[in-house]
Parts: sequence; structure tokens; C-alpha cells
Amino acid sequence: MGLETLYKVQGMETPLADYQLQNLNQMLVFVAQYNEFYQSKLSNIHLPLRSKEELSRLPFTTKKELVEDQKSFPPHGKNHSYPLQNYIRYHQTSGTSGRPLKVLDTQESWGWWETCWKEVYRSSGISNNDRIFLAFSFGPFIGFWGAFEAGKQIGALVITGGSQTSKERLTSILENEATVLLCTPSYALHLIEVAEAMGIDLKNTSVSKIITAGEPGGSVPSIRSQIESSWGASLYDHVGMTEIGAYGYSCSEQQGIHINDMQFISEIINPDTLAPAQEGEKGELVLTNLGRYGYPLIRYRTGDIVLNQPGLCKCGNPFTFLPGGIIGRADDMAVIRGINIYPSSIESIVREFPEVKEFRIVFYTLDNMDQVKLQVEVENESAIKTLIDRLRERVGLRIDVERVPYESLPRFSMKAKRVMDQRNKR
Repeated sequence: MGLETLYKVQGMETPLADYQLQNLNQMLVFVAQYNEFYQSKLSNIHLPLRSKEELSRLPFTTKKELVEDQKSFPPHGKNHSYPLQNYIRYHQTSGTSGRPLKVLDTQESWGWWETCWKEVYRSSGISNNDRIFLAFSFGPFIGFWGAFEAGKQIGALVITGGSQTSKERLTSILENEATVLLCTPSYALHLIEVAEAMGIDLKNTSVSKIITAGEPGGSVPSIRSQIESSWGASLYDHVGMTEIGAYGYSCSEQQGIHINDMQFISEIINPDTLAPAQEGEKGELVLTNLGRYGYPLIRYRTGDIVLNQPGLCKCGNPFTFLPGGIIGRADDMAVIRGINIYPSSIESIVREFPEVKEFRIVFYTLDNMDQVKLQVEVENESAIKTLIDRLRERVGLRIDVERVPYESLPRFSMKAKRVMDQRNKR
């Protein structure tokens, strides 16, 4: 098993590592000729590479570079390998961490997106017998656009939530007897609140599977447990990015994320030294997509923090496995009184308290010291003390917890923004 697993390449069986190298070299030779953004970055690289290990000789690509490229060469930048008339899809990043990035796809590259998403469906056991409901607004953010196309490809009935309200979406799920729900973890939790207000018992609906994306919550045990117990459905996680593609998914074991090694080459680096992360350490995920010639990315620093713990998943899938999935985002981490804090780590603790309906993390400065507090909507105030104790035990410092009125905090259908940074700029 592992990288010795054989795959069909031009009618012949080849190990996965050789398959990846062959596709990598095809991509590199192509972009060195036709992609202006990478021509300069690869100008001193001798191609083709003789082994996958030589990939480390290539420079990293960062989102900052891509954004600066589009600012210098508006509107789409130079990382598009074909003339504009060859492109058929337009998307842009959500802009949660800065200026939105514009991304175009050719028919070929969009077909590659569909291929990646079909692997997500396959791993989740979804087939043409399913009815897939997409609780997604279908704006320029990539979100579940690929899922919509791939759902059609596998022959499933695809039902879109579009501009519907949460009540309308729940009604559509019930009336159409949807078997699969696609949304963010935050929205799956919000729909639980809405269903309670409508008198709907979600466990008695036809939904048996939920695929979440857009936030780390789908791989966090406390969040997954809360969603599964309320919906009476199995939850599967999916990870991807507008700029890199749909690169990972969970499986029946639900213990982490598999990277689609047929379509991506992955590395895990120490974000400070840029050297490979040591085994057992947390590091930043770096990806190279292999089938998106219209918008290639080579050694892209995703900003996703993962655990470098090589090994196979119990499900038998030989692809690269990331225990616990995405642990957090490098740009979300805050250092408070010497402790590295990821908002997702705090959320994983909060979600162990079903009585907490919604929450917000607030970073602020007091007496020139950075601090953190938690605002919660909670019916039972007695839970606050237990929450404070658990946060101190798990995070390693005291975090004040403030009770706020019910429905005073915002709800989210897309990527949640539960962090308010009020720290003094230094």
C-alpha cells in the first residue's frame, strides 16, 4: 500500500510517486512556456525534474504574490496560462484574510474541479441514488460550485438553496426529501436552531449525510458530534481553496483528512524556517495542483496548519492522511501572554457545551498586554464556570467568558467570522 500502490498511466501501471512526478513535469514544462507568472519564477530551474524530491528546489508561491500580481496587472494578473477568451468560469476568494483574489478556469480546468469533487462524493458514499441539497448562495465565491457540477456528473438530483432563507431551505429539504446536505459547519449548527424554532425534529428527516466545508469544524470531534447528534446524520469534512482546488476529504473513519494525491502533491513545512516539519510537529500545508493548467499553483503555501504524522488511515485509503484535518490557519493564530492560540482550538472546546448557542472570540489590549475573552449566548449561566475551567485546562491560560443576550451575536451561512481583533497595533 502507500506510494507503492499502482495507477493506470497511458495504459500502464505505475507507482503513485512516479505518476505524480510525470504529471508534475508535464505541468512545469507547460507553465514555463505559457504562464508569464511562473516563467520568471522557474527561469533558473532545469526541467524536467528527475525525482519528486527535487520539487524542494522550486520557490514557494504565496497568496501575497498572487494578490500583488493582480494589483500590478489588473484585473486577473499573469497567472492565467491562456488568452481570456479560453476561460469559462470566474470566481474570487472570500476576502476574509485580505483583498479578494480573482481566479479564472478554462473548460479543462473546470472539468478537473469536477473530478476532484467526485472523489469527495465517492469517499462519502454518495451516488446517483442521492438527492443533494446545497445550502449555498452561489455568488462569486467558489464554495460548492464544484460540488454542484460534480453532483450532476454522478447522476444525483441536485437541489440548490440559492437566495432562500434558512426556513425556506429547511422546508425545501423536507419537501424534496434530500438525503445529503452541503454547507459550512456553522450553518449546519444554525439550521439546528432554526429547526427547533419551527418545531422540526431533524433526526426524523431524510438527511443521512452532511458534507461540510469552508471552516475546520467538520474534523473537530466536538463540533462533528453536536451536528451528527442533532441531525441524526453522518458528517464528512471537505477542504479546498478557490486558488488551489478541492484538495481533501474525510472518510468513514472520520478521524482526519485525506489529500487527493492523484491531483495534488503535498508538503508540510515549518512556517518559520521553511524546512520540512519534523514528524509529530504542526506545520503549514504546501500544495501543488497537477491538473489545473489554466490556473496552476506550484508549492503554494496554503496557510492551513496541519499535523505532520505520517501513516495510513484505518479506512485503507493509501493517500496522504492528516490526523485531525485542518487544525487552524497560520494567519488566525494569536500570541496571548506567550501562548499560541488558534480560534479553532477555542471553538472545539466551546462546542462541547450544547447549551452555547453562539459565541465570539475577542482579542484586545489592556495595560499594554494582549488579552482574549469569549462572548457566549448561553441559557444556563452555571455552564460558564465549567467552560472557564476547561478553557484554562486545555488552552493553558485563563480566558474570561462573558454572557451576552440570546441572538445578539451574528449567524453565518458562509464562512463564519467569530473573531474580533481589537488589539492595539504595534
